[in-house]
Order: sequence, then structure tokens, then C-alpha cells
Amino acid sequence: MSIHEEEKLEKQYDARLMRRLLKYVKPYTRHMIIAIFLLLIASVLESAGPYLIKIGIDEHIAKGDRAGLWQTGLLYLGVLLLAFGFNYSRRFVMDWIGQHVVFDLRMQVFSHLQRLPLSFFDRNQVGRLMTRVTSDVEALNEMFSAGLVAIFGDIFTLTAILVIMLKLNWQLTLMALSVMPFLFIATFIFKNKVRHAERDIRTLLARINSFLQENITGIAVVQLFNREQKNFSQFDERNDRHLHAYRRVIFYHAVFYPVVELIGTFAVALIIWHGGGKIIQGSLTFGSLVAFILYIDRFFQPLSDLAEKYGILQTAMASSERIFKLLDEPAESSDGKLAGAAARVQGEIEFRHVNFAYREDLPVLKNISFKIQPGEKVAIVGATGSGKTTIISLLTRFYDNYQGQILVDGCDVRERGIESVRRQIGLVIQDVFLFAGTIEENIHLGNEEITPERVRQASADVGALRFIERLPNGFQEEVIERGNTLSVGQKQLLSFARALAYDPAILILDEATSSVDTETELAIQRALERLMENRTSIIIAHRLSTIQHCDRIIVMHKGEIRESGTHQDLLSQRGIYYRLYELQFAVQEMEKPDIGVSVNG
Repeated sequence: MSIHEEEKLEKQYDARLMRRLLKYVKPYTRHMIIAIFLLLIASVLESAGPYLIKIGIDEHIAKGDRAGLWQTGLLYLGVLLLAFGFNYSRRFVMDWIGQHVVFDLRMQVFSHLQRLPLSFFDRNQVGRLMTRVTSDVEALNEMFSAGLVAIFGDIFTLTAILVIMLKLNWQLTLMALSVMPFLFIATFIFKNKVRHAERDIRTLLARINSFLQENITGIAVVQLFNREQKNFSQFDERNDRHLHAYRRVIFYHAVFYPVVELIGTFAVALIIWHGGGKIIQGSLTFGSLVAFILYIDRFFQPLSDLAEKYGILQTAMASSERIFKLLDEPAESSDGKLAGAAARVQGEIEFRHVNFAYREDLPVLKNISFKIQPGEKVAIVGATGSGKTTIISLLTRFYDNYQGQILVDGCDVRERGIESVRRQIGLVIQDVFLFAGTIEENIHLGNEEITPERVRQASADVGALRFIERLPNGFQEEVIERGNTLSVGQKQLLSFARALAYDPAILILDEATSSVDTETELAIQRALERLMENRTSIIIAHRLSTIQHCDRIIVMHKGEIRESGTHQDLLSQRGIYYRLYELQFAVQEMEKPDIGVSVNG
């Protein structure tokens, strides 16, 4: 989702979105009913307070009835304590509901994110997706815990107060309500101003998160090229805009609530002026006037609360729209005739007239056709951008929007289902990703079928056991995020152990040995020769010296297969492969150290 698309998401209220949101409350319907019941009882108790004061003034103070005044005072204290208890219980239940709804929703969003295709992440920034799971979900928590039921409570309180005021004196009630148009005008201006400011806050927060994630991930480049001050200035600019947006919201709240108080005070002044005259005339009691003043104060409090809750509802609508837009993104499908197939495949791979483009106007693969026999070791070479890695991405079903067919053991991979296909493939890429956890956890990745003995054997087969045993805690050594405490070569060895521990039928190495030293590479090559036996292997490499013993080499050029054959066959053709080999040989000769000895002695 682009920034411009995000800025358009500012709906005030959408019944369709609200219905979807209420589905998350459905499992907690019983708790919601209890909260509403508690709220209604608390509202009745709070509304009874001013009327008890009227009784105390008119029927006890005015008549000198000290005993009756004590009874009324104790009753008023009891009402306050009961109202406190019911309000506390209601708030506890609503916060409980809000936290559980947020928990359920956040788990659903995270689960959905893990099942989205890579093409989705190609066009969406990580920081903005993090905002969905954190800030946007939290906005819904505020609506469920402080807004949804409380809105009904405020409406009920307003209705109860209005009925009591009309019963006490309808003329004073109309006098008090005469200021309502001014309150509605102030509320209308406030909600519009706040809506735009809060939309800006959410948009700017997403930009801050995206910028922060990008800079922390690329911190090595930032420091290497001395971009600290430049990045600080860019972050300062984004942060400053976010600050100004928040200051606008603070300003609007700082103006609105005093305005509401001023309007309420004006209403009280009208009541005192008009009610005072009624008392002098003898048509109104002093207790009724005091009760009216207290009711007016309580009448304007829910009105200002409703304006605030409208802002909460507005924020929740915008957040829910973005969350549901994410949840409506189509996930990777596990459907297929053989979606649940778990049997080990033989490893025959065939591409039939495959065409693919990340963008429609930029084709990456053009009419790709080849077949790999079970147990065959095939290398794919070519210049950067020729489509080598894309072939692997299609085979592993990272992308499905291609033309043609990709078959494993004669069955289209799209019929096997994603989990079934990926269970058969071990992929080792150049850019190794390690998770926070132990060395052992990063090898078995939570697969309970992989025993500690199997983890150790896989590590030994790829030559990783030597450095693991030198670590203070061995396989239980903690790995920090992205494995930054390990060298690039060590992380590469762990990725080998990870792939081999899963014992795949098809092994894919994408520039897998490019980050290790010569000694480690030789050890890996020896291990791979044993491990690739009886296993279909695809090797993508720029260093042609690592693939000379493959059964077959496929040469890619600008998205097309231009040559295919053994190392010697391709050299004898003196085509693209021959030129690549000659170029690398020349570079290797240039990189040999000059020991200062003349050829002629």
C-alpha cells in the first residue's frame, strides 16, 4: 500500500467495517452483556445523586429535620459507593474484552502476514506493516475498551438526566437546552479538525516506522558511508512533522473542552437567573434549583465525552480499514489435488515453456524449457539479471503468476500445494537469515521430527560442527537477531546444516559458497559430493570453478536458455559459457600475488 493510498483511508463510519469488527467481540458476548448491565446500573445510580440532594435540601434542611438529613446523606454515600463499584467492574470487564479482542486480531494479522506471497512484500514496506500489527490494532483496543459500550452509557445517561430535568421543571429544561446549538457547532468543528489531524498522525507514524526499520537494517552502510548526520536530518524532519500533527490535536482538545465548559457555565447562569426568579415567586424550590445545576453539569459531561469517543471511533474506523485491507490480501493457497501429499518425491524437475515477469512490461523468463532427471546435478549460470534465481523462486512457488508448467515427478507444482512442494526442497541462499534463538533452534526451526542427533550430524556433514563446538554453549549458544555475532561464513555453514537436517529430495544452492573462504569451501565441496548423491541438485553459481563436475550446466542470457551441456561440451562450443570462463580465468590470473620472480630467471 502506498502512502497516497493510506492517506485516502479516513472513513468516519462504515457499517460494513463495524460489522466485521463486531465479529471479534462475538466470542465474548456474555462479557459484553455483563458490561452493558453494569454500565446501566452505574448510570442510574449516578443520575440519582442530584435528586437525593434536592430531597435533602427541600424535605430535611428546609424543615430542620436533622435525622432525615442523616438518612439521606447516608443513602447518598451508599449510592456513590455502589456507583464506584459498578463502574470499576464495568471498566475491568471492558478492558478484559478489549485486550482479548486485540490479542485475537493481532494473532490473525500476524498469521496472515506469514501466508502472503513474496510479491506482496515486494511492494509493501516492512515498517508500514509493523504499524498495522502494533498501532492500528491498539487503536481498536481503545475503541472496544473505552468507546463502544461507553457510547451507549453516555446516551443512556443523557436520556435519564433529560427525563428527570423535564419532570422537575420543563421551563428550566428548555432554558438549559437553548445553548445546545452552540455546542453542536463547536463539536462539528472539533471533530472535523481532529479527524484530519489524527489521519496525518497515523500516516506520519507509518512513515517514521518505515524509515526507522530501513535505517536500522542498513546501519552498517549508514556508518560506512558516514550518513549518520544526513539520516538524522531526514528522521528529524519526519519526527518534526509527526510532532506538529500531535500538537494540532492537543490544541484542538485544549480549545474544545474549555469551550464546552464555557457553554455549560452559560447554561448554569441562565438557570440561576431564571430559576432564582422562580424561587422568589415561590414556584420553584431551592433544592430543585440546586439539582438542576448539578444535572446540567452532568448533562454536558457525556456530551463532551461523546465528542471524544467520536474521535476514538474515527481512529478505529481508519485503522480497521487498513487492517482489513491487509487481511483481504489473498494468501498463498495450499489447494491442489495433492495438497496434503507428504511422500518423498523422486526429484524429476521439468519446466515447460515458462514465461514470467515481476512487472508486465519487463519479462524476466522467456519460454524456459528443460528437464532434470532424479539424482542429476545441474548448474545454472549466467550474468546478473539473467533469471537464474527467478527459476528457483518459481520452483519453490514463491510466485505462481507465470505462464507454462513446472512439474515435479510429472505433476504440476501448483497441484501439489505449497507445503507439499516446499517440504521436498532444501534451499540455501547467499543472504542467510538467522532468527533470535539458539544455534540448534536455527537449524531445526521448530520441526519436532528433527532430533538433536540429526542436527549434530547435519552440522558435522557440512563442516559446521568445528566452530559450533568452540562456542561457549555449543548448540545452545544464543544467536542475536540476524546472527550478527557470527561471521558470514559461519552463518553460511548453518544454512547448509539447516537445509540438510530437513533431508530434502531436491537440494538448491543459490550462490551458497560465495561467502566462505577457500579452505571452508573445499570442506563444503567434499561434504556436498556425498550429500548430493541420490538427490536432485540445482546449483546457481557465478564462480564456474565450483560447478565443473556437474552433470549438466544450463547457461542463461537475458531470460533465455542459450546453451546447455557439460563443462567440456560448453567450452568446446566457444559460446557464452566459454567467454564467461575465459573472463573469470583472466580475473583469477590478475588476482594472483606478484612474488617478484622473472619467468626467464
